[in-house]
Amino acid sequence: MAAVEQDACIKQKLEKVCSIKGVGIITAATIVSEANGFVLFKNKAQLVSYAGYDVVENQSGTSLNSPAKISKKGNHHIRKALYFPAWTAIKHLPELETVYRRVFDKTKIKMKAAVAVQRKLLVLIYTLYKNNQTFDLNYQSVKKPNKPH
Repeated sequence: MAAVEQDACIKQKLEKVCSIKGVGIITAATIVSEANGFVLFKNKAQLVSYAGYDVVENQSGTSLNSPAKISKKGNHHIRKALYFPAWTAIKHLPELETVYRRVFDKTKIKMKAAVAVQRKLLVLIYTLYKNNQTFDLNYQSVKKPNKPH
């Protein structure tokens, strides 16, 4: 925590990340430090893959066709840090509760649904940190219209 206190810019960004219900300073600092301040990531897909939340399928012709699962080949410290904040977010944030319910209703596996929320939470932390924004529960993203070819 002393390292966070020394840099005012990082402290301010982490406080904005902590505006997410369930994400505390320890969680935010762990994720940002394990991802090296997100400086090496050009997009959220790279971060998701780095953390091991990317989905892989094991297929080989017709003989082997296993269900999709997360790779777990990434940084286990990030996944470990997001476990309890994800359950708190499911309880207090309607958007993430919707994600949890949708995945659980489809798979009937609570942990798979919780991992989907952890992934969403990681992307949310990344976005807030990079854009230096506070979490807004009523935020509506504006989608850009597709350009005709």
